[in-house]
Amino acid sequence: MSVSATTPHTDIQVSGWIARLPPALRPYALLARLDRPVGTWLLFLPGVWGILLPQDVAATERLRLIVLFGIGSLVMRGAGCVVNDMWDRDIDRQVARTAGRPLASGALSMKQATLFLALLLAIGLGVLVQLNTLSWVLGVSSLVLVALYPLAKRFTWWPQLVMGFTFGFGAPMGYAAAAGHLSWAQAALYAATIFWQLGFDTIYGFQDMEDDARIGVKSTSRLWVEKARGFIGVCYAAMLVCLAVASVLAGASWLVWPAMVLPGIMLARQAQSIMPHNPKLCLAQFRFNREIGVAIALALLAGLFHV
Repeated sequence: MSVSATTPHTDIQVSGWIARLPPALRPYALLARLDRPVGTWLLFLPGVWGILLPQDVAATERLRLIVLFGIGSLVMRGAGCVVNDMWDRDIDRQVARTAGRPLASGALSMKQATLFLALLLAIGLGVLVQLNTLSWVLGVSSLVLVALYPLAKRFTWWPQLVMGFTFGFGAPMGYAAAAGHLSWAQAALYAATIFWQLGFDTIYGFQDMEDDARIGVKSTSRLWVEKARGFIGVCYAAMLVCLAVASVLAGASWLVWPAMVLPGIMLARQAQSIMPHNPKLCLAQFRFNREIGVAIALALLAGLFHV
């Protein structure tokens, strides 16, 4: 099965700056999903939340950590995508949206992907050593989740939940890097991130339901398609409750509460407008979670100002 990367059935973007790269580099950029930066944002933002949650951290240190987490999110999201595509290359060939991926299409070999993965991990290690020892431990631990996540869809109906634990790991890492310890506030923030990512990745998975059913891939998207709005609504409501708990435990100022109204409205509107059988809308709603994540970061930033 072969699907062109320019057909409406794929979210691969080969235009724009990707098209201006040397031909030999384009498959690597596509393998790391550099054509779709929203995934990097969704990995980066929980780290920012973690950096902004503890109250007694110097502004210059927060800024330094945000820059490091930005670089780390870019390379580690790319590494995660490489691992995912190495596991899933045979499945990807059978799904319209993913058949054009470099490993599925044969544009890159497994050897080339392995060498590229080693490069990305080396850059990630360079970022990690700039952090404290606790962050090193958490960063190395997260690699286990990164390696196992692609297997989840073969054995459980809840791979999106596993994805939440994996991609949400930036929240405890950001908190640990900024505060130097873990806490119940950090645990509540991690839970909020997991619920958020369970919700938006279920929306993302609605695009592939027909192909997933045909080849036997499990997902919360298929499991909850008949009660999609209720399921997404529960995920987002649980996220907001956990964010509230995290803010209280961290001692955030009262300014966090009015600032949190905007992301609350954004989440509620998205949950109410879910249409599982409209792939174009599902992709747009998934991408809009970048704006939701930024709004939450701004709310946590407001919580740092005690007036």
